[in-house]
Amino acid sequence: MRSGSRMAELVFFAAPTESDKTLLVWELSSGPTAEDLHHSLFTVFSQFGLLYSVRVFPNAAVARPGFYAIIKFYSARDAHRAQKACHEKHLFQNSPVKVRLGTRHKAVQHQALALNSSQCQELANYYFGFNGWSKRIIKLQDLSDLEERENEDAAVPLQKQSLKFFCALEVVLPFYECRSPGVGMAEEPLEKLEEGPLSFLMKRKTTQKLAIQKAVSDAFQKLVIVVLESGKIAVEYRPCEEIIDARTEEELQDLIQISYFSWKQDGQGKEECLSDLSFEEDEFKPPELD
Repeated sequence: MRSGSRMAELVFFAAPTESDKTLLVWELSSGPTAEDLHHSLFTVFSQFGLLYSVRVFPNAAVARPGFYAIIKFYSARDAHRAQKACHEKHLFQNSPVKVRLGTRHKAVQHQALALNSSQCQELANYYFGFNGWSKRIIKLQDLSDLEERENEDAAVPLQKQSLKFFCALEVVLPFYECRSPGVGMAEEPLEKLEEGPLSFLMKRKTTQKLAIQKAVSDAFQKLVIVVLESGKIAVEYRPCEEIIDARTEEELQDLIQISYFSWKQDGQGKEECLSDLSFEEDEFKPPELD
């Protein structure tokens, strides 16, 4: 994106899939363990910017012993700086490593996956600062379909019951005068009657927390971080067409119904898992493994 003669980079609250945000690092020594290499790589490359992931793989059987790594940045600008600074440098081992920007070997376009709430908060803290944003819960509603526990004869079998919570909130960025609404739904099945009241309360708390996490992630998906060439930050709000910026109780009731239907159709699972899935090891390979 250009603004006059200046370049600006857009950073999304989504798992980076672009090859210019991906670094291939090879010629890694076979001495350290993969876990030690992961730690060393993270320490070195995180100096250039926030990392989405560091993944270490053993070389193919046809190559000499050792490892290669795939490192993903949220910012292409950070990835370029890291590549230039680290290529053919020793870094943390006796021999130099090789670093290049990723090149896709398959003409495959994966749909960008939303970041989970922890990743969203990490990205927001990095660019906005810990005190640069906050969340405000508008509504946290119990939609559980539990039968009356006192009426044991008429109770539905417990394995068919579940805890459900809906959350509506907004992420607030006061410095940028920006508010982004988000909604989330979470469900936790109740399978064992003998779990007891303490377990029930813990599951209820967990389900509430998961609904809030989903709503936080949803709110951040509508925000785009604009990084100017000078290093200054701006924020762009991009609401989805189906999202309703609800403020009143009446509007929230409609929002609950719409979001519940959408959630049931999507069949989403636990929020903290999906954005960690990746297929880059099949698409990016160091030269000697081609």
